[in-house]
Amino acid sequence: MRRCAVFFHAHPDDEALLTSGTMATLAAAGDRVVLVVATAGEAGLAAGQLRADGGLGGRRRAELQASARALGVSRVEVLGYADSGLATAPSPPPPADRLPRLADADVAAVAATLAGILTEEGADLVTGYDVNGGYGHPDHVAVHHIAAAAAKLAGTPVLLEATVPRDRLLSWAGRVNRLLPAGRRVDLTPWAQAYSAAADITHRIDVRAQARARRASMRAHASQATADSGARTLGVFTKVPPPLFGAVFGREWYRQPGLPPTGHRYHDVFATLER
Repeated sequence: MRRCAVFFHAHPDDEALLTSGTMATLAAAGDRVVLVVATAGEAGLAAGQLRADGGLGGRRRAELQASARALGVSRVEVLGYADSGLATAPSPPPPADRLPRLADADVAAVAATLAGILTEEGADLVTGYDVNGGYGHPDHVAVHHIAAAAAKLAGTPVLLEATVPRDRLLSWAGRVNRLLPAGRRVDLTPWAQAYSAAADITHRIDVRAQARARRASMRAHASQATADSGARTLGVFTKVPPPLFGAVFGREWYRQPGLPPTGHRYHDVFATLER
């Protein structure tokens, strides 16, 4: 039976980092995969030359489409909310005749739009983010609340929160850092309180067979591998050698709210879907 999974993300490239392997796995199995992104990511930390003309949002939309093709996604929707920027460097509010920054948007209004897509697609599953919003980006925190509200509105049977067990994250990120010159290493300090505790993970999905698609998805977001100084996480990840890439990026993790903490981890995102 063909099922439908809707993956809801804040910005282009979030899907590449958190759920691309799952998306490619489902698409390869014949399931319908829909990607909904709340913003165009126009406040992304790309190199200045890519932001100077004000066209970064358009570039990132095109990159999103390339990523979706690499993953076998059937439908892509960009909701058009403004990228809020980082909590430490928020983007300016958009004009009054445009949609607000996602972090400022009414959760119920955005959830109603997402719920409309879920209903139209007859979605069996929708993903959001964990309560921390991953690493705490204001738009990611908003996605956590919006996805939960939309799933309830649409009656979508399964809500999963895309996340990473922070202990594993710090372990393999540290290994990758050690392979890099000192000037290109990523500061891991902010990650110490990010994402979810390992005990809270309910689903661990093996995506090693989709390593090529996952790498292609990451590489599609070329603007986010650039920077005026220092290393960007995505740029570092796309340079991981193929043998190590499969090991480092061979699993994706989710938390299903409401499941008791039994310690059991499901290996199929549809495992708790009642038939």
